[in-house]
Amino acid sequence: MSQFWLYFKLGLDHVLDWQAYDHVLFLIVLVASYGFSTWKRVLWLVTLFTLGHTLALFLSVYEIVRVDSNYVEFLIPVTILATAIFDIATAGKKVRNTNFNILYFTTVFFGLIHGLGFSSYFKMIAAGSDSKFLPLIEFALGIEAAQVIVVLGVMIIGFLLQNVFKVSKRDWILVTASIVTGIVLPILIDSYLAL
Repeated sequence: MSQFWLYFKLGLDHVLDWQAYDHVLFLIVLVASYGFSTWKRVLWLVTLFTLGHTLALFLSVYEIVRVDSNYVEFLIPVTILATAIFDIATAGKKVRNTNFNILYFTTVFFGLIHGLGFSSYFKMIAAGSDSKFLPLIEFALGIEAAQVIVVLGVMIIGFLLQNVFKVSKRDWILVTASIVTGIVLPILIDSYLAL
């Protein structure tokens, strides 16, 4: 049981590490346009994202897929920026106009990219393990728990701002996506220059 908590905590800490905040930025823009009334859609998005990056972890750890880490480090901020731009472009528009199949597919694809970003870290921490399967599942569960914490935090802040401080939903989405865009652009430029 102690091994479970070790890898679970490593997954949890890896997402919630403020020095590696790209995953948190993605989750913020992924769910900023949703509220508690659309919790099922949020659950689907977060679960599909988790499935995508867990699949990428498996494929990378078992060396089925190999991708240059510089490309992955470039693509991660691209996914964040693309999601933020989507938020800005759709802020204030009716949800029913969104094609959710494309949104869900894109979320899985972005999860694959983020999972490849986790893979080098996981390979390093699990290098001495005989079997990587259970540690990988435990690590993925820690990541999922951390994602739930981030998503709940974003949704609570959005709820408070919209219902207590009377900030419009459109303004909440625009400001959140704009702040994330401002944070991720230098990361994107640096990772591009590193290619």
